[in-house]
Amino acid sequence: MSKVQTITVAEGDGDQRLDRWLKRQFPHISQGRIEKMCRKGELRVDGGRVKASTRLEVGQQVRVPPLTEADQRPAPAVSRSRVSDADARMIQSCVIYRDDDIIALNKPPGLAVQGGSGMAKHVDGLGEALRFGLEENPRLVHRLDKDTSGVLLLARRREVASTLTASFRHHATRKIYWAVVAGVPTPYLGEIKAGLVKAGGHGAKGEGEKMIAVHPRDIDDTPGAKRAHTLYATLYRVGSRAAWVALEPLTGRTHQLRVHMAEMGHPIVGDGKYGGSGQENLGDGWGAQLGGIISKKLHLHARSLTFEHPVTKKQMMITADLPEHMKHTFDTFGWTEDLAEDDPFEALR
Repeated sequence: MSKVQTITVAEGDGDQRLDRWLKRQFPHISQGRIEKMCRKGELRVDGGRVKASTRLEVGQQVRVPPLTEADQRPAPAVSRSRVSDADARMIQSCVIYRDDDIIALNKPPGLAVQGGSGMAKHVDGLGEALRFGLEENPRLVHRLDKDTSGVLLLARRREVASTLTASFRHHATRKIYWAVVAGVPTPYLGEIKAGLVKAGGHGAKGEGEKMIAVHPRDIDDTPGAKRAHTLYATLYRVGSRAAWVALEPLTGRTHQLRVHMAEMGHPIVGDGKYGGSGQENLGDGWGAQLGGIISKKLHLHARSLTFEHPVTKKQMMITADLPEHMKHTFDTFGWTEDLAEDDPFEALR
């Protein structure tokens, strides 16, 4: 057993969860062990009790109780051949911007951002192929759903990751998505303020992974509900069948855009989770499937990301081309990417 240790959070190590920081110091320590140390008050920050999810700041003092030899073993050597040549070529082909500090990908639909149950391949696990000469893998600073395509930003150094993570948390970034929805939202320009709460249960259909919309007046009285705010703009339409919409989430809730559009009665095309056969819409088909030659894949794309560069402090906007299935839908409906306004939400600002 080791003695009690007091470790200072170093430069570049701030703005991350306590459990993740501790696992970097002691790679073999288990999550359960960390949770237990927190519950018993053995693991403390600046003398105070903490949770595993507590975020650390540079300069804070972390009290680590005595650890077993197993907890303190050095990290195992990492094989440099975990990523196949084919996967390396695939993820490298997704790079749409790179400098010494950041990398931006045009994430393809169907590729998860992080691992989970049944996720054999994901962006985080392919990070070795995105080092481009640096010692460490790039770090995720925000997320996209597995079936959502578009701009995904990664930080190439820990201190850059801390800055960007804070920017996303404090809504200092601007994200605009493009979607194809069933029917035509009216009015053509507006905002959605329905709150979101996680569904109860863990049934075979994944109820526990779904979010439910809550009327704004009921948010404060609904346990677990969080406020959510989305701007939408209807750009072009095909009769009453479908519409191309721009979406700007002003909050960052799970499945926010998908739930908000479904709540309007205009689910995003291809959204089997929130746009089933019972979903009311003004299109010719039913639910989120338009039928015919229109793909059944989710038609939601993170088109652009605007942010301040974490090092140069210059304002940047990165855009990502549509995935193939959405390009096909656009071609079918006679839409081209250059038809979109630079800022479809200008009238709302």
